Amino acid sequence: MCRKKTKIVLDADVIIHFIKAESFSLLPDIFPEYEYVLLDIVYKEISKDKTTQTLIDNYTRVFPKIKQEEFAPQGASMQEYFQLKKRFGEGESACMVYCRDNRDVFGSSNLKDIKEYCRQNDIANLTTLDFLYYAYCRKKLTAEECNEFIRKVRNSGSKLPDTDITRYTCSVFV
Repeated sequence: MCRKKTKIVLDADVIIHFIKAESFSLLPDIFPEYEYVLLDIVYKEISKDKTTQTLIDNYTRVFPKIKQEEFAPQGASMQEYFQLKKRFGEGESACMVYCRDNRDVFGSSNLKDIKEYCRQNDIANLTTLDFLYYAYCRKKLTAEECNEFIRKVRNSGSKLPDTDITRYTCSVFV
């Protein structure tokens, strides 16, 4: 039996962090063995900022490493999505249901909202720092570059723990 390839489904916060750190093109190269997915609902959220939309559109047109997919849940999954939307954002809710249904990895740093649902539904989650940690371990970025990434994101007003990447311990092994 042929097993499907696992995907990394990206939420808006991870995408925005990589854009603010001027490292968006690096994101799909951290785990080149995985497919990256941007759900249409998440794309709609991040497209509210026209600069972000243009960057994503240009990147995905030239380098289709991040594929846009329509989120079209059926039956119980549709019901689950509407229940989650009562507590969480549309993009997060869509990503969690998609990952639960397809056994994929969820790329989101909003642990306060998603952690318990992911644990209950056995969904692997990668945060922005997890991506950075793997970029560091796979020698795609130096420790200094990772720490500069963190500084840029924090200085732009986005939330990200202030840590030294060499002291970070990733809890997910994909």
